[in-house]
Amino acid sequence: MRCPVETRHVDGAKKKLSAVITYAVMFSRSLRRLQVVLQHMRVAHCSNQTGDDVVFQAVRDKRIIILNRPKALNALNLSMIQKIYPSMVQWEDNADVSLVLIKGAGEKAFCAGGDVRAVTESGKTGGDLARNFFKAEYILNYKIGTYRKPYIAIIDGITMGGGVGLSVHGKFRVATERTVFAMPETAIGLFPDVGGGYFLPRLEGKLGMFLALTGFRLTGRDVFLAGIATHFVPSEKLSSLEEKLMALEDPTDTKVANVLDRFHHENFTEKGKPFVLASHMETINKVFEAETVEEILQKLAADNSEFAQKHLATLKKMSPTSMKVTFRQLQMGKKLKLADELQMEYRLSQRCLEDHDFYEGVRAVLVDKDQNPKWNPATLQEVTDDKLNWYFSPLPPENELHL
Repeated sequence: MRCPVETRHVDGAKKKLSAVITYAVMFSRSLRRLQVVLQHMRVAHCSNQTGDDVVFQAVRDKRIIILNRPKALNALNLSMIQKIYPSMVQWEDNADVSLVLIKGAGEKAFCAGGDVRAVTESGKTGGDLARNFFKAEYILNYKIGTYRKPYIAIIDGITMGGGVGLSVHGKFRVATERTVFAMPETAIGLFPDVGGGYFLPRLEGKLGMFLALTGFRLTGRDVFLAGIATHFVPSEKLSSLEEKLMALEDPTDTKVANVLDRFHHENFTEKGKPFVLASHMETINKVFEAETVEEILQKLAADNSEFAQKHLATLKKMSPTSMKVTFRQLQMGKKLKLADELQMEYRLSQRCLEDHDFYEGVRAVLVDKDQNPKWNPATLQEVTDDKLNWYFSPLPPENELHL
């Protein structure tokens, strides 16, 4: 039997040991957090020093792609594509790489679109950029859509055009309260490319056709509710989410999904505000199931609601050619595989470069910014079936997109 003094010594030693273990656990956790912070600091330092438009980070067997043009809202250019694509190809075939995560630098944008201004400047002079940009971009979109390893896009901030192509075809897309999604291409004489003709008609009802023609913006949780994002996580939790993903052992799609699901369910409640378009979905489905763009406008004109009149006014500002091209693109795309749809889009992109409205739209919206494009043809009625058939016609075999 121990004496009281021995007992006190033993109890004191146990308390000290317990305290040491507690501090050791806390220190270990703090060290892991510090390592993540330091890794991000190193990335930021590298970005500032090198001026790279894309920064790559390796965290054990994980790879992170950081779109690094924050002053340009991380707009996608050919240089970035030419760095991202070969890296993804290499990682896909590398047994030592298990997961890829992509995000944007800064807090304003994931990726606000493609550098269409540079493309149109090249197109005016017959430069190679006009042809090579779309081809390289769509090849990257297809790689993302068929990637064999977990691919996670953190679409925090503005996500439009090219940014949609970098995210929507991947297995996991995480939106935040700062996410702003839109496909506004009909306003610049283009069409919702980067596979828009594939994923938009697969959204609920006629939501995709509505988004494609009007360029309507979805924000925050509505990007998830629309079916564009797979998860919603507040921006303040992104660092914790990334830490958990980087700590996964042998990550599979299921393991990644479990982590994302946990963060989503902890931070998202269905009892919040309803989907921003919920009360208008009946109208959207009724109007945008029309068989022609002209019929869509007629149905909107016959509907005296504020919602219908607002979007009628919007559509009247869009390129008539772009609207008709987009309408047929989505009708056809719903029945196509991703590869076939992207090949169709490449033909459309090259026809846009041979036509008038793409240049005029970029001038009016992005260059002169007078917001007063002069479309040619100026009306839907003047956009003939012959013109549409030309847009969708095959290119010379050597110019086609091959996936």
